[in-house]
Amino acid sequence: MVDQKTLILDSNSANQKIKRIAYQIVEKYHLEKDLIFVGISSKGFVLSEKILTNFSLVSSINVNLIELKVNKKDPLSEPISIQPEVELKNKTVVLIDDVLNSGKTLMHAASVITQKGAKQINTVVLIDRRHRKFPIRADWVGLTLSTTLQEHITVEFNKDKIEAYLH
Repeated sequence: MVDQKTLILDSNSANQKIKRIAYQIVEKYHLEKDLIFVGISSKGFVLSEKILTNFSLVSSINVNLIELKVNKKDPLSEPISIQPEVELKNKTVVLIDDVLNSGKTLMHAASVITQKGAKQINTVVLIDRRHRKFPIRADWVGLTLSTTLQEHITVEFNKDKIEAYLH
């Protein structure tokens, strides 16, 4: 069977949504001196880099960008690590991932950040599927899309092109 995929977010729309998210973060944190952007491994980290690029164009707030490495299929199967290891105590953290599905990955990531003493955490996802199994939400969302449990969403980052597909 051929994998049918439908484009749900083209590169132009994705970049507009990323820009808007960056502006929303600036609006919320305009009085802060420092922020930490934590991108969840691989695609969440790439998204955090893109948000930071847009954020830096309109804000002089110092942002430390780090990657949180987690096994998305089974977050408890291996230790969750932060690269590079930075002090999160009393810091404001923006936690970023590409797709929010059940909330499991974001919940485990937020737990690690909370245990490290962050004073505040806000969450960003490019696409929210609204299939919560865990009590977590995204503060800033590019696109909310109701799907069936059998459908999957993938976000593809290729050079300057970002596209999201429904399978």
